Amino acid sequence: MSKKKYLKESIKLGGNELTVESGKVAKQADGSVIISYGETMLLVTAVSDTSPKEGLNFFPLTVEYRESSYAAGRIPGNYFRREGRPNEKEVLTCRLIDRPVRPLFPDGYRHETQIVGSVLSADSENDPDVIAITGASCALYLSDIPFENPIAGVRIGLVDGKYIVNPTYDERRESSLNLIVAGTEEAIVMVEAEANEVAENKMVEAMMLAHQEIKRLCLWQKELFKALEIEKRTHEPEQLDDKLFKQIEKKYTDKMREALDTTGGKDKLASYAAVDELKKEVVESYPEDDPDKRAMAGKVFGALKEKVFREDILNNRRRQDGRKFSEIRPITNEVGWLPRVHGSALFTRGETQSIATATLGTKQDEQFMDDLETGEVKKRFMLHYNFPPYSVGEAGRFGGTSRREIGHGNLARRALEPLLPEESDFPYTIRIVSEITESNGSSSMASVCGGCLAMMDAGVPLKSPVAGIAMGLVLEENRYAILSDIAGAEDHYGDMDFKVTGTDKGITALQMDIKVAGINAQILVEALEQAKKGRLHILKNMSQAIEEPREDISKYAPRIISIKVHPDKIRDIIGPGGKMIRSITEETGATIDIEDDGTVNIATADGTAADAALEKIKALTAEAEIGETYLGTVSRIVDFGAFVEIFPGVDGLLHISEISERRIRDVRDELKEGQQIMVKCIGKEGNKIKLSRKAVLRDEKAQASGN
Repeated sequence: MSKKKYLKESIKLGGNELTVESGKVAKQADGSVIISYGETMLLVTAVSDTSPKEGLNFFPLTVEYRESSYAAGRIPGNYFRREGRPNEKEVLTCRLIDRPVRPLFPDGYRHETQIVGSVLSADSENDPDVIAITGASCALYLSDIPFENPIAGVRIGLVDGKYIVNPTYDERRESSLNLIVAGTEEAIVMVEAEANEVAENKMVEAMMLAHQEIKRLCLWQKELFKALEIEKRTHEPEQLDDKLFKQIEKKYTDKMREALDTTGGKDKLASYAAVDELKKEVVESYPEDDPDKRAMAGKVFGALKEKVFREDILNNRRRQDGRKFSEIRPITNEVGWLPRVHGSALFTRGETQSIATATLGTKQDEQFMDDLETGEVKKRFMLHYNFPPYSVGEAGRFGGTSRREIGHGNLARRALEPLLPEESDFPYTIRIVSEITESNGSSSMASVCGGCLAMMDAGVPLKSPVAGIAMGLVLEENRYAILSDIAGAEDHYGDMDFKVTGTDKGITALQMDIKVAGINAQILVEALEQAKKGRLHILKNMSQAIEEPREDISKYAPRIISIKVHPDKIRDIIGPGGKMIRSITEETGATIDIEDDGTVNIATADGTAADAALEKIKALTAEAEIGETYLGTVSRIVDFGAFVEIFPGVDGLLHISEISERRIRDVRDELKEGQQIMVKCIGKEGNKIKLSRKAVLRDEKAQASGN
């Protein structure tokens, strides 16, 4: 192994210097860099086998990303006190790296390749996720691995109408846009965004700004490559047999077109079966004793399938299912059809279907997660996406949640979260589950629509309804076609998968993967405008099922009553060792959550129990007000008066001079311990309360004479 040259260089990006250091750490990896931004540092490595994996028809690339708690000076909060399986943030960052990198490897590259990103140091300002994208590119490009075109990742925020490059955590909290863009010097290749109803033109401006910064970073990487004098491995992409291609094309093009066609009631599975049967016919038309010829015929068949699909769209201006380019598949909606859940919806668009449910919980149902920035975060809104194998007509193994399921669920969650009511107005924890029961394209967008309908059915007062649509693109030189509501094949053979969610006012989430260069701002503008029309069409269709959130929540959902008490009163509700709050919970069955600011949430499915718990808490936290009359109990008699309990544990002094309108010699001549009397609060000095029975008697006389 030759000794690697050391290099350390920096470039200005946003508010910090981005620094790459190579040749110092992990020198046995094919490529490795320490990449720093502020005081956030990552080690990113890349290793690729020198020999291809035999028998594979896909690129065996794996990406791993880890955020260790030590990087932020913390010990993990779990029982084992060490990192376990990747959390959601780590999985999503793996996808952020994988999606832009994978298409840039040479065609036919079958060498097992692994990228590993490890956060070594994490400051309180800079998120390492977007830095990891550029770090992965540097590890690959500044090595002998045949990765020939560097990429970079940039985050854009929008605060008070101004764009910010790589905003800090604090700036992101104030931002109406959180946009991550990855690209090469020539083109954008991936976009991931969450937004608070941002207009389409603002989104395009932000993407173009990001690409300007990406170009600088890519040119910078090329300069580093020259300085390191790296020699890349050679890789010869597999070539199709042109003669064989022409033979198969001439004989089978019409049959291929017929097999791909899904008009006239022909569904996806029937089309797949017809294509498989045709492939079998093509392969078996060549001698059995010539396996290489048969293997090449299979590859030629795949290339012909893609060519027919793309030519039909660009030349014949038709889609497989006969739809117009901007046409949405038929949509049906049904809400409230599951009797015991808090909210439910069955959303069907073409051959894609989602059963979405909404469950309302209390503060105790919030999700607690370790976080590199703050140590621990609480999530009151969760969206879980499940993609069982039967949804595509297959039998498969059920295991843990896949990275794809986590990614699709996260996209749908980001689409809906900006429209949730404020916690102070609706103090519920909300969980959406989307079960995909059929799939032929954009099941994540069906989850957005179904999740929105389910929440409205559950009585969640969303600020506005949200819908999502998946867009596609077929591009050849100067010719292109933008497709709305793409099906599975259009996603597979197209040049862009562009998912957009939003309200009638603007975009709430966006995800885009681009497979080719040449997509300019004009195409993006057209795609977003066409997506908006499609989104409005879907929103109108959804409104026919339920126009606005239900006025009341399900009878099976917990009822939450919120009151605000003085923070000093929290200890009175809890009681010594939690005795008081336990007793209220045991007596009423209500769940009680108390915030540090004095917000008390009382939750139970029984309204009577909630009222009983509320009264007990009011009694524990009540404060005497001057001029108010109370029914009190004489708790103790002394020579100068009596102490009267007007609230549980709260006594006031009834002086001997305030017991009666006449002068009395002995308090015991008028009062007995345990006796209930009406008293008025006539003064407060700190925690001391002055009471008067005489004032009550005078009021009663005045009222009687007035009548």
